[in-house]
Amino acid sequence: MSAPHKKTAGRSLLVTSAAALSSLALTAPVALAAPSPSPSASPSATPPANMSTVGGSRLGQAGTQVNLASGVPVLPKDVTARSWIVTDAESGDVLAAHNAHWRLPPASTMKMLFADTVLPKFAKTEKHKVVPSDLAGMGAGSSLVGIKEGETYTVHDLWLGVFLRSGNDAVHVLSAMNKGVAKTVTEMNEHAEALQALDTHVVSPDGYDAPGQVSSAYDLTLFARSGLQKKDFREYCSTVTAKFPGETKTDKKGKTVRKPFEIQNTNRLLSGDYDISQYQGIAGVKNGNTTNAGATFTGVAERNGRVLLVTVMHPSKEEHNEVYKETAKLFDWGFKAAGKVQPVGELVPPKGAAQSSAQPGDSGEAGGSGDSAGSGASAKPVASATADGGSRGMGTALAITGGLLALLAGAAFLVNRRWPLPDLVRRRSSRP
Repeated sequence: MSAPHKKTAGRSLLVTSAAALSSLALTAPVALAAPSPSPSASPSATPPANMSTVGGSRLGQAGTQVNLASGVPVLPKDVTARSWIVTDAESGDVLAAHNAHWRLPPASTMKMLFADTVLPKFAKTEKHKVVPSDLAGMGAGSSLVGIKEGETYTVHDLWLGVFLRSGNDAVHVLSAMNKGVAKTVTEMNEHAEALQALDTHVVSPDGYDAPGQVSSAYDLTLFARSGLQKKDFREYCSTVTAKFPGETKTDKKGKTVRKPFEIQNTNRLLSGDYDISQYQGIAGVKNGNTTNAGATFTGVAERNGRVLLVTVMHPSKEEHNEVYKETAKLFDWGFKAAGKVQPVGELVPPKGAAQSSAQPGDSGEAGGSGDSAGSGASAKPVASATADGGSRGMGTALAITGGLLALLAGAAFLVNRRWPLPDLVRRRSSRP
């Protein structure tokens, strides 16, 4: 089980000088970004020689980047992903990476950027009646949660559909509420640029394969890190099972009924499967899989007060749940190496972060309510909470995991901007 957080001087933001914070606000000129993506539908099996150097020059180099030294564990040798990255979510240190800036099709991991962009716009209690145009333009074979025309759903329902079932139908309905797919795509691209995710080009908000739609392991990690600062984002991405509204029908007695059905998170490190266990400390984030992208995944996990983010894109080994197995191996390495290995780069803060106010502010959760846990907040875990709409299981507990966590990125991006992970790990058994 995860041990309580240990107090370390490096994790206190209150003693960080203004000058130091300013130095963290690295800007990434366009010149550092990789060339524009090719319209080709199939990515090359070989990484390009010229990749972005956002976050550090070594991250732009092809191949594996890691500083092995005495006491640093050796990386797992059976990781076959085209691209991966292991980062400390709080400090932003990149502990190791492999083709981190390779621009590849992201599949449904792109939904992290969609959520980070759109989630703050609508209160979770807001309702929407679905019309046929809301569901237009979805790709053939899209993953669906089962939204029906003519039915009314809350925004909370729709986000559960996005995160648990990776429902492209839920994404399109939320995009329609946001005045259309085209507007949503534009806003997503703008938000990616603001996050300095310069490898990313959005064509479809749901991540469905489209010519020119690309991202990178580095950028997907930026999206997860930004999204995890939002309370609602953390809740949805960590929910294991939930009740989703079914179709309105008339029963044998002539009574109108609308029975909900259960949906389960397709993140197998969170929900488990016959060939893989729940990962100790896992708290989200998002998976994806398409013909073009292969399997993609970004996960966040916490152990012994250390919070890591791992992104894996397109393993070449075609075994069941391979992307999760490789992610678990990289998590295992990261938790052993953290504090021992010298970083090879860093996760940059959003543009202008150090120039913004360092005062506590709106975390961007749905409905506009704040998500700031002040310095006087108790570090004692609070009671488990059950999400609205029938969500259940360990994935909806919003307890502080033994201490207040803070991202180290740039002044407004981190000072008093705490993001307690859901208390997922306390009742989960360790992986073998």
